[in-house]
Amino acid sequence: MGNRITSLFNIEYPIIQAGMVWCSGWRLASAVSHAGGLGLIGAGSMHPPVLREHIQKCKAATSKPFGVNVPLLYPQIDELMQIIAEEQVPIVFTSAGNPATWTGFLKSRGMTVVHVVSSAKFAYKSEQAGVDAVVAEGVEAGGHNGREETTTLCLVPLVCEAVRLPVIAAGGIASGKAMAAMEALGADGVQIGSRFAVSVESSAHERFKQRVVQATEGDTVLTLKKLTPVRLLKNKFYEAIAKAEAHSVSNEELRALLGKGRAKKGIFEGDLDEGELEIGQVSAALRDIKPAGDMVREIWQDYLVTKTRMASS
Repeated sequence: MGNRITSLFNIEYPIIQAGMVWCSGWRLASAVSHAGGLGLIGAGSMHPPVLREHIQKCKAATSKPFGVNVPLLYPQIDELMQIIAEEQVPIVFTSAGNPATWTGFLKSRGMTVVHVVSSAKFAYKSEQAGVDAVVAEGVEAGGHNGREETTTLCLVPLVCEAVRLPVIAAGGIASGKAMAAMEALGADGVQIGSRFAVSVESSAHERFKQRVVQATEGDTVLTLKKLTPVRLLKNKFYEAIAKAEAHSVSNEELRALLGKGRAKKGIFEGDLDEGELEIGQVSAALRDIKPAGDMVREIWQDYLVTKTRMASS
């Protein structure tokens, strides 16, 4: 696959593990990086001292490059960025906010900066802000999605046309076959979340992992579109949200129903009824829980086999 991403991050394979809240701690990030991909620590679910601890433990666990994913709307963003600078994290992925706010700060300290986008418009704005690459994340993805609801298949070529930066495809990708498809659309690499969410090293609760690998087609739904769109597995909490939305309740009522800590309750604590079970649409294709390093190698081998089959057909 195109080498702009492997060269940018100094990694073996253009496979990036998404920085998922309540899943992406130092164990997962270091395992993916050690296997030749790029592991990301998900700062969105961490208090500042916890993030510092995970960065330091990741450094101790692997000598390979790794990064941190930071949602720019995080309440203590100043503290997180200061810790990232002090710990000299080599690569930072930003999301959910304006990249112009922090890109200069990070790049002035020698860091590689990548921003996650859901539209070609924001990919162009990210390029103008000075980022080194963009992640084009389609609506199939777990977690928060763009309001445009553009699929990865449509989004990636639009973003590749809009910018000259390296483009990382995300959303609905969990195999080497999907990776080859994204290359055909112009992507230089892929970011994978759901597959790594059910790895041995993921910090998600075992009940959540088991629920994900048992998911079937149609078990995830894009919801909370009036607030911030998020893809959820159907459960009791989702049904309450769907009922409220069907009755056109106000945003304030939705926020009250959502409350605080729903994602932690579902993903980290394993409450499959009342928790917010964020996962991608590709969960229907996931069947097992295994070490993240094995996942990286299997995805890469599947990619090579797919390329060989296509070349000989």
